[in-house]
Amino acid sequence: MNSHAKVQPQPFTTEELNDLIIESIQDIKGKSIVKLDMRKLHDAPTDYFIICEGDSNTQVKAIADNIQKRIRQETGTYASHVEGDRGATWVCIDYFTTVAHIFHKEKRNFYELENLWSDARITEYESL
Repeated sequence: MNSHAKVQPQPFTTEELNDLIIESIQDIKGKSIVKLDMRKLHDAPTDYFIICEGDSNTQVKAIADNIQKRIRQETGTYASHVEGDRGATWVCIDYFTTVAHIFHKEKRNFYELENLWSDARITEYESL
């Protein structure tokens, strides 16, 4: 047996992914965290949206970076697509079953994703 073998990440569920995304947001003091369960909506682009906001572009970028870092380190999974990390007013991180949206407050108010998908089951999380 080779004692230098790499430890392979264990398979994880969508619920575990969602929990890790939410923890990663809370690590960086993201605000107004909500999870939209869209599995029962016939025209939904994914199963879940997790939405939060930061007070500055720096915080928005830090939240997005922390989500990607923790998921990569703890599950071995990379996002299938990341959009908006340069301007950091709205960063979208796609993990197929879950898409994380990290907004600057003004952008979140403008796009109102929660209202657009208001038929989804919404869960609110504590801002730390």
